[in-house]
Amino acid sequence: MKEREKYLKPTPVIDCGHKTVQEKANEVTKGQQGVIGKASRLFYFVRDGIKYNPYLPRYLPEHFRASNTLSRGEGFCVQKAVLLVALCRAIGIPARLRFAIIRNHLLPEKVAELLNTNILPDHGYTELYINDKWVKATPTFDLQICQKNQIIPVEFDGINDAKFHPHTQDGRFHIEYVLDRGPFADIPLHEIRKWLLPVLKPEGKRLILGEEAL
Repeated sequence: MKEREKYLKPTPVIDCGHKTVQEKANEVTKGQQGVIGKASRLFYFVRDGIKYNPYLPRYLPEHFRASNTLSRGEGFCVQKAVLLVALCRAIGIPARLRFAIIRNHLLPEKVAELLNTNILPDHGYTELYINDKWVKATPTFDLQICQKNQIIPVEFDGINDAKFHPHTQDGRFHIEYVLDRGPFADIPLHEIRKWLLPVLKPEGKRLILGEEAL
């Protein structure tokens, strides 16, 4: 149990002790007794209640802070993953971040303009400790985005890993997992910056990493 205790603790970014995070976690899981039911409700709240926006800055701790993402109501993959981790920790479910390199075969044009590649080196999602095992949960794309772009929504049952589908609803290649970077108890801000610098065009560095990245 001691190893899992660090996945219940608050950090400056995963601020699971923040009043609004705790209130939201309790509100969303009200009436649910089991861990699976609570985790599932929190997943769907973050997936659909926090709209996907990949164009937000990501160079300061406050850009990732869970309470800020909750208040803002939108975020990209890492921000949404941080919020799901914080909400789970707030009600006693051990949770951690996990990162991977992925290839998006259908990268939106605006995102492609910021990158030199369709490989995304900093995709973040979550792992929740449920019934004596770690279960992957990817709350990135909200249902509205999925319906608009014929993306197969990621569904989470609290038992099986919930990751991106390799194809869209109409059979086009979509997400390919290239490399697993492993789990993290807290947000690896320095590493994220190192992962992103080689792939971003100058305008991308200004938007996502700030002027000091140039």
